[in-house]
This record gives sequence, C-alpha cells and structure tokens, in this order.
Amino acid sequence: MAIKQAYTTGSGPVDYAGGGTQPAGSINQPKPLSELPRLARDTTAEEPWPVSVLSQKYHDAVARWPGAWVEGQIVEINTRRAGSAYLTVRDNFEDISISVMGFRGFASKARDFHQGDRVVIHGQPDLWMKQTRLSFMADDIRRVGTGDLKEQIEQLRKQLKGEGLFDAENKVPLPEFPQRIGLICAPQARAEGDIVTNARLRWPIIEFSIVHAHVQGPQCPPEVVAAIQKLDQDPSVDVIIVARGGGSFEDLLGFSDESVVRATAACLTPIVSAVGHEDDWTLIDLAADLRASTPTDAAKRVVPDLAEQEGIVEEARIRIDSRIRALIDQEDRLIEGYASRPSLTQPLTMLDKPQHMIDEACIRLDISLRRIADDASLTVEKLQSSLTALSPQSTLNRGYAVVQTTDGSVVSDPEDIADGSTIKVTLKQGALEATKTTTLTQQNS
Repeated sequence: MAIKQAYTTGSGPVDYAGGGTQPAGSINQPKPLSELPRLARDTTAEEPWPVSVLSQKYHDAVARWPGAWVEGQIVEINTRRAGSAYLTVRDNFEDISISVMGFRGFASKARDFHQGDRVVIHGQPDLWMKQTRLSFMADDIRRVGTGDLKEQIEQLRKQLKGEGLFDAENKVPLPEFPQRIGLICAPQARAEGDIVTNARLRWPIIEFSIVHAHVQGPQCPPEVVAAIQKLDQDPSVDVIIVARGGGSFEDLLGFSDESVVRATAACLTPIVSAVGHEDDWTLIDLAADLRASTPTDAAKRVVPDLAEQEGIVEEARIRIDSRIRALIDQEDRLIEGYASRPSLTQPLTMLDKPQHMIDEACIRLDISLRRIADDASLTVEKLQSSLTALSPQSTLNRGYAVVQTTDGSVVSDPEDIADGSTIKVTLKQGALEATKTTTLTQQNS
C-alpha cells in the first residue's frame, strides 16, 4: 500500500517510497500513478516505470501464487535470533538454492535441524520489495532423512579411510623454517591477504608461490588438483597451503571431492588445509598433513615467529654465556687451588722428604759399610794369624834354615845333593850359598 499511496493524484504533498515528502510540482516530483503506463507493454523510454512500481507489481504477482511444499537439503541454517529462522535450501539434484525464512512456530521447529538435513518445507513465495528479492516464507518444516550430499561424503570418507589415505603415519611434518610457501586460493581472495600479511609479520623473509583457482563450483576440484600437483613439483616450495574463507556447506563441497582428497594425500610436499572456519569441515582436512582452523591460523602455524625465535636465540646465548662463565670460574678455582699448594708456594719443601730419605739412606749405608769393613778386617786378621802361623818365615824366625838347590828345590834329604854341589841356605834374615862337603849322620837326641 505504501507504493500505491506514493503515486496519488491531487496537488498536495507526495509521499516517496524512500520516505519523506516533496511539494507537488517540484522538479523531481514523481508522476501520479494514474499518469503512468498501466501495463508493462505500454512503457517506453520516455514513459518508464519507476523501479518501485516494477517491484510492487512483482510483489503483487508473487502474492497471488499458491502455497507449496518443496523438498531439498539444508546447506545453511541460522536460528540464533529468537523467533526467526533463516535457511538456504539446495535442490537434491541440481545446483540451485533458495532462501527460506520463517518466524514463531516455524523458527521453533527449525531449531531441531542442522546443516545437511534433507527436508520438506511448506510456505508461500514472497518478494522483498526493498531489494526485489524472491524468498520463501515458510510455516512448516519436516525431516525427510539425512541429506544426500552429507551421506555421500560420509561414504566417501569411510572408503578413503579404509584405503589408508588418512593414516597418521602418512603425515609429513612441516619444515621448521620454510623459505617458500605455495598458496592455493581464489583470485583476490581475502584469505590470500590474510595469509601473506600474517606470515610476513611473523617471518619477514618468507616467499610465496601463489596459484589461483576456483574454490567453489564445478571448476573447483580440477583446478585445485592441478594447483597441488604444480606446487608439489616445484622444488623451491617447502610447504603448501590450500586456503578458502568461510562459506556454506554447499560452497565447500569442492574440497570434499575425491580427486582433491587423493591429490592431497599423494602430495609429497607438506600440505596444510585452511578451508572455511573452525566449525567447517571437509575431507581435505583429513588428508592434509595439518588442518588449520582458518587461513590466518595456517599462516601462524606454518612459519615461526621471528620475535619468538629471537627470544630463543637470546635465551640460548644467555645459557651458553652462563655455562662458559661457570667453566671459567671452575678452572679459576682449580688454578687458585694449585697455586696455593705448598709445592708451588714453597717448592723446596717438596725436596724435604726425598732429602730425608737420602740422609737416612746415607746413614744406613755408612753403618752397613762400617760393619762390612769391620767384619772384613776381623777376617783379615784371622787369616793373617793363620797365615803367620803357617808361614815358613815363622820357622826361620825360630832359628831354622831352609836348604835349596840352585834350581830352587828344597832339600829334605842330604843324600839328594852330591858333595861339592852348591846349595842355598835361607836364614831368619838373609840367605847364603855354601858347598856340600860331607853328609853327617843324624843323631838321636
């Protein structure tokens, strides 16, 4: 009725669809409704309909449509506001969606439904005139069963898990200090700016190899697979990030495509999935080596924090310095201990014990030598006495003489020497030569 009132006849003020009034007859004053073409075929370039009139006619036409039951799958649902519910319902077979809204009783029923549920909804088509946008004003909703897409994804998940594509032992650890990041995202996407900005804030020297690809729709899977394979073949890329901002369940379907999941699992370069928000999930998250909750989170987890690394280095330097100082102090104490020893402060004292040992040895040696000499002297005296007692000289000293021939033989029998032979007679003192003249007969005493 507001539009109809805006185009009335008469000379009074005229109401506008946008609000406010203007005196009749002003330059920008709209024409009365009676002066506008009645039918669409009657409009011309000189006599057009205002947008508000066209929107009103759309609204009136849609309002005559009968109510209907429609079937589809919930790809997005918002029941956060009390008394209202907003849904996006997708056709079960075609890539076609419709916005659904409802209040009071419908909103209360809608709270029991979730993304992916397959439903039938009763309602009335409605046109929001402010944006000429068609929607479906619902008054009833019923569950048909688990959504086909969600069920298909679950079946695919089980199949790929059975093949070992999600096994933990197949995960590749991320490099600690990457030099180049391969980034897969949509052209001019906010995710690209978030990742590049946050990564360079943390690690300014990081470099990027960016490959743009569709991140939703039928072109998404093949382009993402090609981008993964391209970056995986680049030896300069240390880690790959597949990024996309948040979206509906329908928007993220491309990242649950089998080809994308297999390409991710086969990628030799460490790969990080950063698709959607923290509550969103896709099969690429299970195949990736790391799942980040958001693109910003991926940037923070892929590169180290320069300030943190500088802190680690500084802490290590402090520990090294402390360790070196402790070693030096220990060595200083050892040197001081050595320097304070008597052997170094009074080095001659170290000779006292050996000198004492030498002195004692000399004393023992002198005593031993004296004892040996005395024993030897006594032995010599004994031998001398024995020798003296047995010496021929002692016999001569008693007045006896030794008679020898000229060749030195001792004469023991006078008959052994011929008369007239020269003999030698040895006395106590000296000796003499004599000539044998006769042999005397031995007389008994």
